[in-house]
Amino acid sequence: MEILWVLIALVMLGFVLLPFLRRRRGAVGLVSPDHPDAADPANYGFVREEELDIRMPGPDQDLLDVLDVVQRSQDYRAAQQLLAGTETEGERRWQRVQAFAGAASLELARRPGGVGEAPGGQWLRVWRAEAPKDAGGAAVQAEFLVQQAWRTATPGTDEFRIIMEEARSACADAALLSPGDPVPYIVELSVARGLGYSRKDFEQLWLKILDRDPAHMGAHLAALHYWCEKWHGSRELAYSFAEAAAARAPQGSLLAAMPLFAVFEHLPEVTLVSSFWQSEVVTKAMHGALHAVHSARADDPMLAHARHLLVYFLVRGERWAEAMSQLIHVDGHVGALPWTLSQDPAAEFAVYRALAVAGYEANGGSPASLPH
Repeated sequence: MEILWVLIALVMLGFVLLPFLRRRRGAVGLVSPDHPDAADPANYGFVREEELDIRMPGPDQDLLDVLDVVQRSQDYRAAQQLLAGTETEGERRWQRVQAFAGAASLELARRPGGVGEAPGGQWLRVWRAEAPKDAGGAAVQAEFLVQQAWRTATPGTDEFRIIMEEARSACADAALLSPGDPVPYIVELSVARGLGYSRKDFEQLWLKILDRDPAHMGAHLAALHYWCEKWHGSRELAYSFAEAAAARAPQGSLLAAMPLFAVFEHLPEVTLVSSFWQSEVVTKAMHGALHAVHSARADDPMLAHARHLLVYFLVRGERWAEAMSQLIHVDGHVGALPWTLSQDPAAEFAVYRALAVAGYEANGGSPASLPH
């Protein structure tokens, strides 16, 4: 019994000390923004917390403009045109499909409809009714159903299974309309996780994606979930999948950052030992991600995803200057891991940003010394 109480005390101590990261030249902690010792992120040109965009990991002005038009007018045609003009190769089409589906799903959640009131996201239903052979609309509908299943039902229940089965059928329809497009199969990766595909069936699905776009980072991240310990794999299988992807990554590919995502998916819920963040496994994964970020094209749509996760790990590892170097590239958008796991992504991001600024300044940094 005494051992149990000691363990409980240690866990509580961890929660108390968690917000504080210490360096040789002094302590770094969180204080209120109006405290005289508070480091001010605004000095670095960072966006105010209430202005952070939680919809996307990085900028896509064409998408933002179209989303604004569609949601204001409830006319799907701008979305249809944007997807029709987005190439099937690469990451951007997948991100835009996710964004349109997410917008429709959130609209429906806010306005479920009722007597005399149309439900939110009506533009997607009209899109599918008026243009049933449109490949973009079919892909958005499939992703919409997947997001609805995860958002409104509990995995393992009949309701969840019914929505996911409908999503699987929608994926098949979308794939027929655009044979060379990997996106319908990437959507189905989430269906496979939710419905618990056998490993044989999952691997057959995965081969269809590799045939179409073998270096698709978004597809690899979606597949990683299946192999994780909390779903249908294990830590070892997830690490193996991520490391294999990194090993075959072509020059300039962000696949070299995959091991860091695998580490993130298997973080312990409570980390009482600060040296964990400097451990060989974490350090090696961070170095791989840093190399990937430095080698990637500046316009790679997945670059922001890797940078956001690096901010999290670099702050936890007390690598303040490197964290700041990532922040200057992604600040303003927070629609990425790990922030999206929080009920308030902007607030979560702002905490880590404040810690990075405080740690940077506690070790002699300033706005003038930060390279842009």
